[in-house]
Amino acid sequence: MAKKAKTRTVAAQVGKGGELHQTSADGDRLTTNHGVPVSDNQNSLKAGPRGPSLLEDFVLREKIQHFDHERIPERIVHARGSAAHGYFELTKSLARHTRAKILTEVGERTEVFVRFSTVAGGAGSVDTPRDVRGFAVKLYTKEGNWDLVGNNIPVFFIQDAMKFPDLVHAVKMEADRGYPQAASAHDTFWDFVGLMPESTHMIMWAMSDRAIPRSFRMMEGFGVNTFRLLNAKEEATFVKFHWRPKLGLQSTVWDEAVKIAGADPDYHRRDLFEAIEAGSFPEWEFGVQLLSQAEADALPFDILDATKVIPEELCPIQIVGRLVLNRNPDNFFAETEQAAFLPTNMPPGIDVSEDPLLQGRLFSYQDTQLSRLGTVNFHQIPINSPKGCPFHNMQRDGKMQTMVFTGRANYEPNSLAENGEEAGPREDPKSGFRSFARETDGAKVRLRSESFADHYSYARLFFRSQSEIEQAHLASAIVFELSKVSLPHIRERVLGNLGNVDEELAKRVAAGLRVALPAKSKTAVEPIDMKKSDGLRLIDKYSATLSGRKVAILISDGADGRSINAVRKAVEDEGATVQIIAPWIGGTSLKNGKTLEADGQLAGSPSCLFDAVAIVASQKGSEILQKDAAAVAFVSDAFGHLKAIGYSEEAWPLLEKAGVVKDASVIDIADPAAFAERAKSRQWDREPKLRLLA
Repeated sequence: MAKKAKTRTVAAQVGKGGELHQTSADGDRLTTNHGVPVSDNQNSLKAGPRGPSLLEDFVLREKIQHFDHERIPERIVHARGSAAHGYFELTKSLARHTRAKILTEVGERTEVFVRFSTVAGGAGSVDTPRDVRGFAVKLYTKEGNWDLVGNNIPVFFIQDAMKFPDLVHAVKMEADRGYPQAASAHDTFWDFVGLMPESTHMIMWAMSDRAIPRSFRMMEGFGVNTFRLLNAKEEATFVKFHWRPKLGLQSTVWDEAVKIAGADPDYHRRDLFEAIEAGSFPEWEFGVQLLSQAEADALPFDILDATKVIPEELCPIQIVGRLVLNRNPDNFFAETEQAAFLPTNMPPGIDVSEDPLLQGRLFSYQDTQLSRLGTVNFHQIPINSPKGCPFHNMQRDGKMQTMVFTGRANYEPNSLAENGEEAGPREDPKSGFRSFARETDGAKVRLRSESFADHYSYARLFFRSQSEIEQAHLASAIVFELSKVSLPHIRERVLGNLGNVDEELAKRVAAGLRVALPAKSKTAVEPIDMKKSDGLRLIDKYSATLSGRKVAILISDGADGRSINAVRKAVEDEGATVQIIAPWIGGTSLKNGKTLEADGQLAGSPSCLFDAVAIVASQKGSEILQKDAAAVAFVSDAFGHLKAIGYSEEAWPLLEKAGVVKDASVIDIADPAAFAERAKSRQWDREPKLRLLA
């Protein structure tokens, strides 16, 4: 029987040499680093339960500041990133709602730099773990940089920034053993999740196929937090920001994601780089959800709560622009690694809300850059400098100062100009940045607004809106994760929370673990049933397509070159790229005596790296491939990963040995067009026949 985990707190003692040692003692009260007892470690200090966070909150500042400086120089989170340059083009003006030129000047193209990332792993981790993906966009506007720093999931684990260090500490490698890397399937993460019911909605997303995307090019992006737009009359509109991929949404399956991690740890990075190099520029539509204060008040949740999503059925997404990535970085370190994204970077006409998660981010990101890049002058690094406009101020000196300022005055106002008037830049009351003039009269409190108390209704909405196969994937993902948890009481608590989401889901997970289903956990607010939202699904959300995908053709000696060319043409006509895979990289002798060089060697190019496969072999070549474990696995994995498989008649014995059973997507390449058509999507109806799902 597993031993019950012992809770320990930390106290400090001075050693003989004056050094500070940490010791553990049960029952010690939580304090600041300077010994001040903490009365509330769950909520930041706000002007009223729904008011803005206050700068005087030294408990929040100390906690986040210490967290921000824990790693040098790698990012604490989002350390593994890939990026590209491109442009943003506005297609519909939002002048009614904002005076920001980036959102009012239709047809204008604005230079951008976009960084995608995983969250939990270090810079040397793999690309394909189950994880949230960062989607950070730096727009070099005419009115200064605008950093829209988001994720590929529209909600977050926590409601208040006070809990961010705790969340990341929980999901990162466990403190005593330094593992697991880039994985949430361990005790500390699920312990935190089970104790923080507000995380439940995000867990639904993180355990869904959204967390194992096929490509950065095929995932959505969200601003996550609620922002405001301000028009010329200083009227405010709440806004949620969305990026939608033109290639459509696509995920991997779990077994595939695991095998990709071994076959190509840089799979997503390579995919993005190669697509741009080939001229297949990734593109996203830019959309907004706009709500007045009255419309926000009518929502069944608080718009300041980052653990909730606004269903498209309640507030449609308006497409107002597009994002195109068309140039790879020239130097990974100088650009991708040194890029500093700040939610505080906003042009006039865009403003923040009182979302307590966002309020903490406004401080945390700036503070993190000071630690990571080592200087207040990180804005002078070219990738971070404004490109759409100049910048002028009286800030001087500091570490790594690269600008040479002239003149005597480094203060404002001053009167040192030759004509006796004030010299240097001055504020611009007319067109400068102004915050929304929101009245606030709340008492200073550490409280969570009661409007934040429903932690399960939107988790229920998400789960019940998924297709049947997506629900099975989600339940199976939780079974996998909880099977890695060693402490039974953690699993029981999570199962109790899942019962509030959906009783059938809780039963499926419990059955998958073969443990007793505990009673539902207590709730602050009873969850409600909401109308299902098709917009929350991934499968079938976009039209089937081969555009931007990769198809492999595995060939053998003696293969028919005409068949190879016919498959290649059919696939390329649909917008996919083709790679020839063979046992030898140097060349394969075809039926007509010609030699065809391979793009990849069989053992190093498994089928998990492709969206569909075709096998073109001679009879003798098929016999040889049947003796090659890599060839058998190539076909077996393609079938198990629900991909279309084309084959020449001579290659069929290889498919039989790999366990392939004929279905609508196992196609004789005598009809290459039919193969290309089936290759446009996964064969989800095949999956229940192949693996045990929760």
